[in-house]
Amino acid sequence: MAFTRTRAVTRRRRWTAVLGATALAVAAGGALAAPAHAVGSAQSVDFTTRCIPPAIAGLPPIEGTTTAVVSVDNKAPKVGDTVKVTYSITKPAASNPVDLALPADILTPSGKVVLGGAQTGAVTVTGPKKNPAVPPKGAFPGFSMTGSFKVTQAGAITLAPGDYNIHTSYLMELDTPCTVLNPPAPVSETVQAGDQSVPNERTLELGATSGAPGVRVTVTGARFTPLTEVTVVGRAGAAESADRMTVTTDSEGGFTARLKVNDKATTGIVAYEGTTWNAEKGAGPIAYQVVDDTPTPPNSQRLTATVTAGELSMTQAGDAVALSAVDFGHGGAATGALRTVTVKDFRGGPAGWSVTGKVTDFTGPGGAIGADRLSWTPACVAKEGSPSACAAGTAGPVGTGGATLASTENGTVTGGEFTVDAGLSLDVPAFTAPGSYTGVLTLTLS
Repeated sequence: MAFTRTRAVTRRRRWTAVLGATALAVAAGGALAAPAHAVGSAQSVDFTTRCIPPAIAGLPPIEGTTTAVVSVDNKAPKVGDTVKVTYSITKPAASNPVDLALPADILTPSGKVVLGGAQTGAVTVTGPKKNPAVPPKGAFPGFSMTGSFKVTQAGAITLAPGDYNIHTSYLMELDTPCTVLNPPAPVSETVQAGDQSVPNERTLELGATSGAPGVRVTVTGARFTPLTEVTVVGRAGAAESADRMTVTTDSEGGFTARLKVNDKATTGIVAYEGTTWNAEKGAGPIAYQVVDDTPTPPNSQRLTATVTAGELSMTQAGDAVALSAVDFGHGGAATGALRTVTVKDFRGGPAGWSVTGKVTDFTGPGGAIGADRLSWTPACVAKEGSPSACAAGTAGPVGTGGATLASTENGTVTGGEFTVDAGLSLDVPAFTAPGSYTGVLTLTLS
C-alpha cells in the first residue's frame, strides 16, 4: 500500500509540473499594449493577453505580455493576389518554473491575424509541432505560424496579432487558448494593395509588309484607350525614325493611320499612347521593309546585312551565401556578399530593365529573424561598349516587399552586359537562440 500511494503522489506531481509549465509557456505572450512603430516594415509589438491553462492543471487564468511580429511576403500586392502571412511570437515573457525538463516537439500553435483598413477579416495561421527541449527553469522558445489571404480591396491593409492557442501533445492532448485583452492589438504590418493589373491587349496591323521609299502604309490599331492620342512611328532597329504621325482613337479604342515611310533603314512600325514609347501602352513593332528602288550603278553590287535581336537574360554565380557568424548575447551584423549577377540585354529595343529582390524571414531553432532585418548595398558595372548605363539600387532594407538591386533606363538605344553585386548584412537580435537561420532571397528581372 505504501508503494502504491507513493506512485500516485509522484504521478500527480509530474502531471502538475508538466501542465503548469505548459500554461506558463503560453502565457509568455501578453502585457501593456505598446504602440507600433512607423508604417513601412514589420514591427514587433507588445500587447496584453489572458491565457487559460487546461483545467487539469488547476491553475487560474494567467495575464502577461506577448511580444509578436506579423510579416508578409508581398507588401505591394495587387487585387486578386494571395499574400502569405507569418505570425511570430518572438519573446515569451515566462520561463519554465519547475525542475522538470519539457521534451522537444510537443507544442503545436495556431491563431488569427486581424486585418483592418481597406480590407477587414481574420487570417487563420498555424505552426508546426516543433520546439526545442526546455530545460528545468529554462526560458521558453518563440514560435511562428503561417497562413494566407487573398487581396479583395485596394488601399492600405493593416495586420495585427490576434488570439492564439497552444496544443500540447505530452501525456495527453490539451489546449491553452490565449486571447488579446483590449483588442485590437497594435498594428504590426501594413501592405499597400494596388488595383488589379490590366494586361496590355493593344494590337497593331499593317496593310503591307514592305514598300518603296515615300509609300504610305495603312496602320490599324485596336484596344487602345478610347479617345486618346496615339503616336505612330517607324522604327530603325532600336531607334525611331523621322517618319511619324499622331492620331486619336475612336470611342472603342481603335484607329486607322496612313504613315508615309521615307527612311530606308526602317525595320518596323510601332504605335503607343502619348509622345514617348511605353511598352505597357503600346503595340509593335510590326516588321516592315523599305524596298530600296534606287538603281544600282553599272558594275556595282548591292550588299545587305541583317542584325538579329536577342534576349534579356540573367545568370548568377551560385545559389548559396554563408553570412558571418555572430555571438549569442551580442548579436549584430551577419555579413556576406551576394553571388554576382550578370544581366545581358541583347534585345536591341528602347526598353530598359530592372532587377528587384525580396527575401523571406530567416527561420531557425529560435523562431524567425524578420526579413526587414536584411539590408544590402548594391553595385552595378556596365561592360565597356554597352549602350546603357547601369544604376545601382539604393542601399537599405530588402524585406518581403522587395527593393531594387539595379536598373537601366529606357532610351533610344539600350542594351549591353552588366555585372551586379551587393554587400549583405543581417541584423541579428542579441539573444537569438544559437543555430542556423535560413532565408530565401529571390531576384526578378523585368
